[in-house]
Amino acid sequence: MPFILTWGDIAVRLACTLVAGILVGADRGERGKAAGIRTNVLVCLTASLSMILANGMLGTAGKNSSSFAQLDMMRLPLGILSGMGFIGAGAILRKGEMVLGVTTAATLWMVTMLGLCFGAGKILLGTAGLVLTLFTLWGLKVVERHMPQEHRGTLCIVTAGEELSRELRDLVAQSGMRVHAWSVDVSRESARVTVECELRWQAREREQHGEPALIESLRQRPDVERLRWQT
Repeated sequence: MPFILTWGDIAVRLACTLVAGILVGADRGERGKAAGIRTNVLVCLTASLSMILANGMLGTAGKNSSSFAQLDMMRLPLGILSGMGFIGAGAILRKGEMVLGVTTAATLWMVTMLGLCFGAGKILLGTAGLVLTLFTLWGLKVVERHMPQEHRGTLCIVTAGEELSRELRDLVAQSGMRVHAWSVDVSRESARVTVECELRWQAREREQHGEPALIESLRQRPDVERLRWQT
C-alpha cells in the first residue's frame, strides 16, 4: 500500500467497493433476506473506509520515544472484520429445527473482506473475490435446483374411525416420504381420530410444484373429514 494516497486512488477504491456491495446485495434483496442492497453496501463501505484510513495513517505507525503505546494501524481492519461477527449473528434465525440466515451472514462477512481488499488498493484481489462470490450466489444456485433437497411438511387429518390412522404410515412410506413426528388423538365420544405428523422427503426444487401426490390422494378419500397440510 502506498504511504501517500491521492483522491483518485480513494475514488477508485470506493467505486469498486460500491459496485461490489450493490452486486452482492442484489442477490440477497431479490430473495427478500434481512440484509439487502443497502446493508451490504454499508458493510462493504465501512470495511473499505477503515482500510483506507489505516492506509493513510501508515506513516504514523510505530512507537514514540516518550510514550509506552505503540501504534499499529492494521489492528483497525482486524477489529472491523472481527466485529462483523455480531452483525452476522443477528442475521441468523432459528425456527424450530430450521436455521435461517446462515448464507446471509456469510455474505456479509465476505462483503466485509471485499471492502478491506478494495480499501487496501488490492483491486485485482478484490475483483477476483467479487467474481467468485457472485458465482457462488448466482451460479451455484442453478446447481442447487438440480440437487435433491429435504422438504418438510405438517399433516393433520381428522377421520371417522381408526382405519386410516393404521394405514397412514404405509401410505407415507409408499409415497417416498418418512415420518419424523407422529401423534394420534382418539375421541371415543364422537368416534373421531385426529392424526398429526411431520413428514420429510427428498425432491428437487424444480420438481416441487403444488401438493405431493399423497396429499391429493388423501383429499379424495371419503373417510377424511378434514385435512390440513402446511409446508
